[in-house]
Amino acid sequence: MDSLAQDHAVAGGLVTRTLVDLYCGAGGASKGYHLAGFDRIIGVDKCRQPHYPYGFIEGDALQCLEAMLGGNLQIDAIHASPPCQLFSKAQRIRQRPHPDLLAPTRELLQASGLPYVIENVPGAPLHDPVVLEGQMFPGLRTQRVRLFECSFPVDVPFMRPPPPAAHAKMGRPLRADQWVQVVGNFSDAQAGRDAMGIDWMNRTELAQAIPPAYTEYIGTQLLAYLDQQAVA
Repeated sequence: MDSLAQDHAVAGGLVTRTLVDLYCGAGGASKGYHLAGFDRIIGVDKCRQPHYPYGFIEGDALQCLEAMLGGNLQIDAIHASPPCQLFSKAQRIRQRPHPDLLAPTRELLQASGLPYVIENVPGAPLHDPVVLEGQMFPGLRTQRVRLFECSFPVDVPFMRPPPPAAHAKMGRPLRADQWVQVVGNFSDAQAGRDAMGIDWMNRTELAQAIPPAYTEYIGTQLLAYLDQQAVA
Protein backbone atom coordinates (compact mmCIF):
# COMPACT_ATOMS: atom_id res chain seq x y z
CA MET A 1 0.00 0.00 0.00
CA ASP A 2 2.96 2.36 0.62
CA SER A 3 3.67 2.61 -3.11
CA LEU A 4 0.13 3.91 -3.61
CA ALA A 5 0.34 6.51 -0.85
CA GLN A 6 1.31 9.48 -2.99
CA ASP A 7 0.57 13.14 -2.48
CA HIS A 8 -2.21 14.81 -4.43
CA ALA A 9 -0.39 15.56 -7.68
CA VAL A 10 -0.69 18.67 -9.78
CA ALA A 11 0.86 18.48 -13.24
CA GLY A 12 0.52 21.22 -15.82
CA GLY A 13 -2.13 22.88 -13.67
CA LEU A 14 -4.39 19.81 -13.75
CA VAL A 15 -5.35 18.03 -10.54
CA THR A 16 -4.88 14.26 -10.55
CA ARG A 17 -8.14 12.59 -9.56
CA THR A 18 -7.99 9.31 -7.62
CA LEU A 19 -10.86 6.86 -7.14
CA VAL A 20 -10.89 3.77 -4.92
CA ASP A 21 -13.01 0.85 -6.15
CA LEU A 22 -14.00 -1.47 -3.27
CA TYR A 23 -14.96 -5.09 -4.03
CA CYS A 24 -13.55 -4.35 -7.47
CA GLY A 25 -13.56 -7.84 -8.99
CA ALA A 26 -11.86 -7.86 -12.38
CA GLY A 27 -12.50 -4.17 -12.91
CA GLY A 28 -15.66 -3.52 -14.94
CA ALA A 29 -16.60 -0.49 -12.82
CA SER A 30 -12.98 0.67 -12.57
CA LYS A 31 -12.61 0.73 -16.35
CA GLY A 32 -15.64 3.01 -16.66
CA TYR A 33 -14.24 5.53 -14.21
CA HIS A 34 -10.93 5.52 -16.07
CA LEU A 35 -12.75 6.15 -19.36
CA ALA A 36 -14.65 9.00 -17.67
CA GLY A 37 -11.35 10.72 -16.87
CA PHE A 38 -10.13 9.60 -13.44
CA ASP A 39 -6.34 9.55 -13.58
CA ARG A 40 -5.69 6.91 -10.95
CA ILE A 41 -7.85 3.93 -9.98
CA ILE A 42 -7.07 1.72 -6.98
CA GLY A 43 -9.00 -1.55 -6.74
CA VAL A 44 -9.51 -3.47 -3.50
CA ASP A 45 -10.78 -7.05 -3.27
CA LYS A 46 -10.32 -9.91 -0.83
CA CYS A 47 -9.55 -12.27 -3.73
CA ARG A 48 -6.58 -11.98 -6.05
CA GLN A 49 -7.63 -10.45 -9.38
CA PRO A 50 -4.99 -11.34 -11.98
CA HIS A 51 -6.81 -9.54 -14.80
CA TYR A 52 -7.53 -6.30 -12.91
CA PRO A 53 -6.13 -3.51 -15.13
CA TYR A 54 -5.12 -0.89 -12.51
CA GLY A 55 -3.40 -0.59 -9.14
CA PHE A 56 -4.67 -3.38 -6.90
CA ILE A 57 -4.72 -4.19 -3.17
CA GLU A 58 -5.67 -7.67 -2.00
CA GLY A 59 -7.43 -7.58 1.35
CA ASP A 60 -10.62 -6.83 3.24
CA ALA A 61 -12.25 -3.88 1.50
CA LEU A 62 -13.35 -1.98 4.59
CA GLN A 63 -10.12 -2.52 6.49
CA CYS A 64 -8.07 -1.39 3.49
CA LEU A 65 -10.21 1.72 3.02
CA GLU A 66 -9.87 2.62 6.69
CA ALA A 67 -6.08 2.31 6.36
CA MET A 68 -6.03 4.49 3.23
CA LEU A 69 -8.24 7.14 4.82
CA GLY A 70 -5.90 7.21 7.81
CA GLY A 71 -2.79 7.57 5.63
CA ASN A 72 -1.51 10.24 3.30
CA LEU A 73 -3.11 9.01 0.10
CA GLN A 74 -5.32 11.72 -1.40
CA ILE A 75 -8.61 10.07 -2.40
CA ASP A 76 -11.22 12.02 -4.34
CA ALA A 77 -14.08 9.51 -4.54
CA ILE A 78 -15.04 5.94 -3.70
CA HIS A 79 -17.02 3.31 -5.58
CA ALA A 80 -18.23 0.16 -3.81
CA SER A 81 -19.92 -2.97 -5.14
CA PRO A 82 -20.59 -5.04 -2.00
CA PRO A 83 -21.34 -8.72 -2.72
CA CYS A 84 -24.91 -8.91 -3.97
CA GLN A 85 -25.79 -12.52 -3.12
CA LEU A 86 -27.87 -11.49 -0.12
CA PHE A 87 -30.19 -9.45 -2.36
CA SER A 88 -30.18 -11.44 -5.60
CA LYS A 89 -33.36 -13.23 -6.65
CA ALA A 90 -31.59 -16.55 -7.16
CA GLN A 91 -30.10 -16.57 -3.69
CA ARG A 92 -33.42 -15.62 -2.08
CA ILE A 93 -34.98 -18.64 -3.77
CA ARG A 94 -32.18 -20.93 -2.53
CA GLN A 95 -32.25 -19.33 0.95
CA ARG A 96 -28.51 -19.51 1.40
CA PRO A 97 -27.08 -17.33 4.21
CA HIS A 98 -24.88 -14.39 3.18
CA PRO A 99 -23.52 -11.51 5.28
CA ASP A 100 -24.85 -7.98 4.80
CA LEU A 101 -21.83 -5.93 3.75
CA LEU A 102 -23.88 -3.12 2.25
CA ALA A 103 -24.81 -1.43 5.54
CA PRO A 104 -21.28 -1.31 7.04
CA THR A 105 -19.91 -0.21 3.66
CA ARG A 106 -22.33 2.71 3.49
CA GLU A 107 -21.53 3.65 7.09
CA LEU A 108 -17.81 3.90 6.33
CA LEU A 109 -18.35 5.75 3.07
CA GLN A 110 -20.55 8.32 4.76
CA ALA A 111 -18.04 8.74 7.57
CA SER A 112 -15.28 9.39 5.03
CA GLY A 113 -16.95 12.60 3.88
CA LEU A 114 -16.01 11.78 0.28
CA PRO A 115 -18.42 11.49 -2.65
CA TYR A 116 -19.30 7.86 -3.19
CA VAL A 117 -21.24 5.39 -5.33
CA ILE A 118 -22.67 2.07 -4.12
CA GLU A 119 -23.68 -0.36 -6.88
CA ASN A 120 -25.88 -3.39 -6.45
CA VAL A 121 -28.66 -5.53 -7.92
CA PRO A 122 -32.39 -4.81 -8.02
CA GLY A 123 -33.83 -5.56 -4.58
CA ALA A 124 -30.84 -4.22 -2.68
CA PRO A 125 -31.79 -1.58 -0.05
CA LEU A 126 -30.03 1.37 -1.67
CA HIS A 127 -31.01 4.96 -0.90
CA ASP A 128 -32.71 6.75 -3.83
CA PRO A 129 -30.74 4.81 -6.43
CA VAL A 130 -30.51 5.64 -10.11
CA VAL A 131 -31.18 2.69 -12.42
CA LEU A 132 -29.02 1.90 -15.42
CA GLU A 133 -29.53 -0.87 -17.97
CA GLY A 134 -27.92 -1.99 -21.17
CA GLN A 135 -30.38 -0.61 -23.70
CA MET A 136 -29.56 2.92 -22.49
CA PHE A 137 -26.04 2.61 -23.95
CA PRO A 138 -25.30 2.18 -27.68
CA GLY A 139 -23.24 -0.92 -28.40
CA LEU A 140 -24.27 -2.99 -25.36
CA ARG A 141 -26.25 -6.19 -25.91
CA THR A 142 -27.14 -7.21 -22.37
CA GLN A 143 -29.82 -5.66 -20.20
CA ARG A 144 -27.87 -6.01 -16.93
CA VAL A 145 -30.09 -3.83 -14.70
CA ARG A 146 -28.12 -2.28 -11.83
CA LEU A 147 -28.84 0.23 -9.08
CA PHE A 148 -26.47 3.03 -8.06
CA GLU A 149 -26.71 4.97 -4.81
CA CYS A 150 -24.83 8.22 -5.38
CA SER A 151 -23.99 10.82 -2.76
CA PHE A 152 -23.97 13.54 -5.46
CA PRO A 153 -26.54 14.51 -8.11
CA VAL A 154 -26.73 12.21 -11.14
CA ASP A 155 -28.91 13.04 -14.11
CA VAL A 156 -30.51 10.01 -15.79
CA PRO A 157 -32.79 10.42 -18.82
CA PHE A 158 -36.46 10.22 -17.92
CA MET A 159 -37.40 8.45 -21.14
CA ARG A 160 -35.87 4.98 -21.40
CA PRO A 161 -35.52 2.81 -24.50
CA PRO A 162 -37.67 -0.33 -24.44
CA PRO A 163 -36.03 -3.57 -23.25
CA PRO A 164 -34.60 -5.94 -25.84
CA ALA A 165 -37.06 -8.20 -27.66
CA ALA A 166 -35.28 -11.46 -26.92
CA HIS A 167 -32.57 -12.89 -24.67
CA ALA A 168 -30.64 -16.03 -25.53
CA LYS A 169 -31.59 -19.00 -23.36
CA MET A 170 -28.89 -20.33 -21.08
CA GLY A 171 -26.67 -22.81 -22.93
CA ARG A 172 -28.26 -22.15 -26.34
CA PRO A 173 -26.40 -20.74 -29.37
CA LEU A 174 -26.78 -16.97 -29.73
CA ARG A 175 -28.88 -15.69 -32.64
CA ALA A 176 -28.14 -12.34 -34.28
CA ASP A 177 -31.36 -10.79 -32.89
CA GLN A 178 -30.78 -11.92 -29.30
CA TRP A 179 -29.16 -10.24 -26.33
CA VAL A 180 -26.88 -12.06 -23.91
CA GLN A 181 -27.61 -12.98 -20.29
CA VAL A 182 -24.14 -12.76 -18.80
CA VAL A 183 -24.89 -14.80 -15.69
CA GLY A 184 -23.81 -18.12 -14.23
CA ASN A 185 -22.28 -20.57 -16.70
CA PHE A 186 -23.39 -18.83 -19.88
CA SER A 187 -22.03 -20.63 -22.90
CA ASP A 188 -20.29 -18.05 -25.09
CA ALA A 189 -17.62 -16.01 -23.29
CA GLN A 190 -16.74 -13.95 -26.37
CA ALA A 191 -20.38 -13.05 -26.91
CA GLY A 192 -20.47 -11.94 -23.27
CA ARG A 193 -17.39 -9.77 -23.74
CA ASP A 194 -18.89 -8.17 -26.84
CA ALA A 195 -22.24 -7.63 -25.13
CA MET A 196 -20.68 -5.99 -22.07
CA GLY A 197 -18.01 -3.90 -23.77
CA ILE A 198 -15.27 -5.80 -21.90
CA ASP A 199 -12.33 -7.47 -23.62
CA TRP A 200 -10.05 -8.61 -20.77
CA MET A 201 -12.16 -10.90 -18.55
CA ASN A 202 -12.83 -14.62 -18.55
CA ARG A 203 -16.32 -16.08 -18.32
CA THR A 204 -16.41 -16.27 -14.52
CA GLU A 205 -15.25 -12.67 -14.15
CA LEU A 206 -17.77 -11.42 -16.70
CA ALA A 207 -20.63 -12.99 -14.77
CA GLN A 208 -19.77 -10.79 -11.77
CA ALA A 209 -19.01 -7.56 -13.66
CA ILE A 210 -20.94 -4.54 -14.85
CA PRO A 211 -20.45 -2.86 -18.22
CA PRO A 212 -17.88 -0.04 -18.00
CA ALA A 213 -20.36 2.19 -19.85
CA TYR A 214 -22.40 2.46 -16.63
CA THR A 215 -19.63 3.93 -14.50
CA GLU A 216 -18.26 5.99 -17.37
CA TYR A 217 -21.67 7.69 -17.41
CA ILE A 218 -21.72 8.18 -13.65
CA GLY A 219 -18.01 8.99 -13.45
CA THR A 220 -18.31 11.85 -15.94
CA GLN A 221 -20.90 13.48 -13.68
CA LEU A 222 -18.83 12.70 -10.59
CA LEU A 223 -15.82 14.50 -12.06
CA ALA A 224 -18.00 17.51 -12.89
CA TYR A 225 -19.26 17.50 -9.30
CA LEU A 226 -15.69 17.38 -7.95
CA ASP A 227 -14.74 20.31 -10.16
CA GLN A 228 -17.74 22.30 -8.92
CA GLN A 229 -16.88 21.57 -5.30
CA ALA A 230 -13.27 22.64 -5.87
CA VAL A 231 -14.32 26.15 -6.91
CA ALA A 232 -17.27 26.53 -4.53
